[in-house]
Amino acid sequence: MLSIDRALLCAAQVLEKKAFNVRVLDVQRVSSLTDFIVLASGSSDRQVQAAAESVHLGMKHQHALRPLGIEGMNEGRWVLIDYGDVMVHVFQEPDRQFYDLDGLWRDAAEVPLPPELAVAADQTGR
Repeated sequence: MLSIDRALLCAAQVLEKKAFNVRVLDVQRVSSLTDFIVLASGSSDRQVQAAAESVHLGMKHQHALRPLGIEGMNEGRWVLIDYGDVMVHVFQEPDRQFYDLDGLWRDAAEVPLPPELAVAADQTGR
């Protein structure tokens, strides 16, 4: 499975839990750390945890992929799931704005969401 496919699967998983402001960034040209970053927001600690858990369990059960690490799940303010070539960040919106990973990676190319995911993203209302 290609890195971009993994990133889009992770985006689909967070959208299933009604995460909003979901972005997939291609950072291959600007970082050697990872290939793609998925950014998503939730409105509460429970929603952030649910979205992150959806990624973890969905990738594990449907694609036999286990993360290298997960950080922040207990607090539910900012959860990082690291798959090596894909990193998923799920934030509560105030934390996302404060840490501004969107700005940090502004030179990265944004990957358009496929139509079926774009529709789901639009339905979050944010």
